[in-house]
Amino acid sequence: MTQDLQSQERPTVLHVSQPVDGGVARVVADLVRAQVAAGLRAVVAAPPGGGLHREAVAAGAEVAPWPAHRSPGPALAGETGRLARLVRRLGPDLVHTHSAKAGLAARLAVRGRIPTVHQPHVWPFEAAGGPVAGPALGWERYAARWAHRVLCVSEAERLRGIEAGVPARWAVIRNGVDLDRYSPAYSDDAARRALRGALPALSGLAPDAPLVVCVGRLCPQKGQSVLLRAWPAIGAAVPDARLVLVGDGPDRERLHAAAPPGVRFAGATEDIVPWYRAADLVVLPSRWEGMALPPLEAMACGRPVVVTDVGGARESLPPEALPHALVPPANPSALARAVRDLLTHPRLRLTLGRRALEHVRAEHDVRRTAAAVLDLYGELLGVPCTESRERIRR
Repeated sequence: MTQDLQSQERPTVLHVSQPVDGGVARVVADLVRAQVAAGLRAVVAAPPGGGLHREAVAAGAEVAPWPAHRSPGPALAGETGRLARLVRRLGPDLVHTHSAKAGLAARLAVRGRIPTVHQPHVWPFEAAGGPVAGPALGWERYAARWAHRVLCVSEAERLRGIEAGVPARWAVIRNGVDLDRYSPAYSDDAARRALRGALPALSGLAPDAPLVVCVGRLCPQKGQSVLLRAWPAIGAAVPDARLVLVGDGPDRERLHAAAPPGVRFAGATEDIVPWYRAADLVVLPSRWEGMALPPLEAMACGRPVVVTDVGGARESLPPEALPHALVPPANPSALARAVRDLLTHPRLRLTLGRRALEHVRAEHDVRRTAAAVLDLYGELLGVPCTESRERIRR
């Protein structure tokens, strides 16, 4: 076929996602927004609730409620059957699955009869642990036959899949962020103090107190417990520093109980940008990732970051930040040293923040990510997509 992808009769892409909040949902929303702008028909099948349905509709996509639990279980057969019926009704030209559960159900429902892109975002055999890890790995090895491409968000994620024996046809497209939404917005210290004053969780905080922000679902993956164990050493070195955990999740009560002095909980928020802009430093101490979005979002807001050396973290940072920003996972002492060093060197923070902003603008623009995904679709459908690609880039 020689015609452009956009000039076809509105090719239909069905995105299937079990997560409806957090990083996976943001990736899906960004992709469907770009694909609708490029002239495709985008449909999102996901459980009701959360923000994904709302964002997809706002982007011009269609939504199809697909009730599904987070983990496999007795409900899987019904979830797969409902998805198979949905596929028959919609007649998509391509199916794009997001996360382990959606990849499980959709690949069982479609079995490679339609071009299928599976995007794990993070490998389930890393996330599951214990006795579940073996079956999760076995499934990924088996189901790779039903994915025309396994799309990884980092080269590290692809290499982890290869090391684990997943026999996939690989593609790597690194995550990107919306540079119009995530951007620096204050021009002086007074404006920044005013921004901090508008955040209820910072009530009573001294305007110039060093502020560390951790954004993420409160769960074992994101490693907030490691940061709480590191905080007493940070507080001893920088007594007026404060840590705010932004997000909600299953570990909320346990983390509240373990929090040392100087830690606040902001809960979940629909607009995370003010927190990035208010922070002196953004920390994400994850135990595993594909390529986390919060560090990219923070850097796009001109903030320096400290992250753990998991998944694509190393790929997401500018090279000169690596000695200061990258620490081993599950290591409170190393994390405390990195955070303390940056809090006590404001000029270094400023330099790293500026370089981080330049790096994200050059390497992690979501328009670049969306255009590369469109190229992948065109490859699988046998259709060049030059015109559609340019529509996204604009």
